Amino acid sequence: MIRVNNMAFALAAAMAVAGLAQTQAQAQDQTQDQTQRGGLIADGAELVEVRGGFGFLEGPVSDRSGDLHFTDINNNRIWRLTAGGEFEIAVEPANYPNGLTLDLDGSLLICEQGAQRVTRMDAAGAVSVVADSYNGAPFNSPNDLWVHPDGSIYFTDPRYRIPAGPLTQPGEYVYRIAPDRQSVEAVVTDIPKPNGIVGTEDGRTLYLASTENAKIYRFDIAADGSLENRAEFADQGSDGMTLDERGNVYLTWIGGVSIRNPEGGEIEFIETPQMPANVAFGGGDGRTLYVTARTSLYSLRMNVVASR
Repeated sequence: MIRVNNMAFALAAAMAVAGLAQTQAQAQDQTQDQTQRGGLIADGAELVEVRGGFGFLEGPVSDRSGDLHFTDINNNRIWRLTAGGEFEIAVEPANYPNGLTLDLDGSLLICEQGAQRVTRMDAAGAVSVVADSYNGAPFNSPNDLWVHPDGSIYFTDPRYRIPAGPLTQPGEYVYRIAPDRQSVEAVVTDIPKPNGIVGTEDGRTLYLASTENAKIYRFDIAADGSLENRAEFADQGSDGMTLDERGNVYLTWIGGVSIRNPEGGEIEFIETPQMPANVAFGGGDGRTLYVTARTSLYSLRMNVVASR
């Protein structure tokens, strides 16, 4: 006959239940952590160097056909990475271009540092000037830009090294070009070295980076296009920025790409071998994150797409 030690059995059963509860709690914590982090990066995905050997890369933006445009400032070029994976020089010379974005009709908008202006290149490659001055003087050096759903353009105008010489404006401002593209107004005049700029797809919120303050600011966009209710969004700087479909903000700064949720909390960090300057979604399905980082273009597969 086998005698059962009731006390030992009860203890073993209790330990088993406790172990199961701990395992379930750990799984729940892991699931909760994944949910909080958003599951943004595709399973098993790793950062890949698509191509190196450039001068200084900036301004990535993907067009409707899946082609990625980006700038090589030092070599005075705009490059195109086709949806088929081919690299082509789209514009050369290009007036030492920096930030790029798409206009509402799909045309390419360009921050031309060397010519101190914002231009527009249509599908046929014809370039026209959108704005080149404020109060009768040339801009300093247009850096980055974003198009509001109403057609107005917000852009930053600091001065780094191109063109050489003193500022041509009284300060380094953020400007708004009216939807009809006939007038320009300064909408931020008191944030030093405004750099990356991006807004939400509903046109209600604008994010602005200051490299000098090492801060990201958030503004409400008023009905007349002015900016109000300025608040600090993140205690770090950024060069170029982008948004995904969930409203997360991608910041390029020291060490890599910091991804912040709409409340400003960091939910992911993507390390990069070189310091990143800008970031954008692209690829055939829109789920490839491209990072321009000094002399190389990198990519990472994601589970999300751009906000628009």
